[in-house]
Amino acid sequence: MDTGTGDDADTLATSGPGDAPLFLMSACLAGTRCAYDGGAAKEEVAPGADARVRLVCPEVMGGLGTPRDRAEIVGGDGFDVLDGRARVLTYRGEDVTEAYLAGARRTLRIARDSGAAGAVLQDYSPSCGCRQISDGTFRRNRVGGQGVTAALLLRNGFQVVAHHEYDPSAPFPSTPAPPD
Repeated sequence: MDTGTGDDADTLATSGPGDAPLFLMSACLAGTRCAYDGGAAKEEVAPGADARVRLVCPEVMGGLGTPRDRAEIVGGDGFDVLDGRARVLTYRGEDVTEAYLAGARRTLRIARDSGAAGAVLQDYSPSCGCRQISDGTFRRNRVGGQGVTAALLLRNGFQVVAHHEYDPSAPFPSTPAPPD
C-alpha cells in the first residue's frame, strides 16, 4: 500500500488458492510502517500459506499521515462514532472523526468490491480495534469495544478477527486462537 496516499491500487494482495476466501488485514500487521508513530505493529502476523489477503490501513486511507498524533475514541466506541454519539480526538484535542469515518467507509468499499470474507485487524486501535480500544483518557487504559472500521465492517456483516485471535494454520474465517 502507498502509505502516503492510501491508494487502493497499491494495496498488496497475496494470492493463495482460488478457493481460499480473501480477507482484509491491517497493513501494520504485515510490517507496513503506517502506525500512528510511523512504525509497524509490535506483533506482526504472517497469513497462512494458503491465505488470500488484501492489506488496508483505514487511518491512512482516510487521509491521515504517517506519523500522526495518537488518537482515541472519546465518549464510547466505534459504533457510537458511527451513530454520532462519540468522536475520535487526538491527544492534542484535534477532532479527526471525519478521517476515521472516511477510512472506515473506504475499507468497507474494498471489502465489498473484493468479496472479502472479513478482516484480521490490529486490536486496541481506534480504527481497527476488534475487542478492545483505549478508554478515551489517553492513559493507555483499555476497555471492551470496537474501533470505527471494525464496527462498520461488523455492522455490514463481515467477520472481524483481532490480530491475537487469528490462527494462520486454519482457513479464514477461523475459530479464534486461544489467548496466550
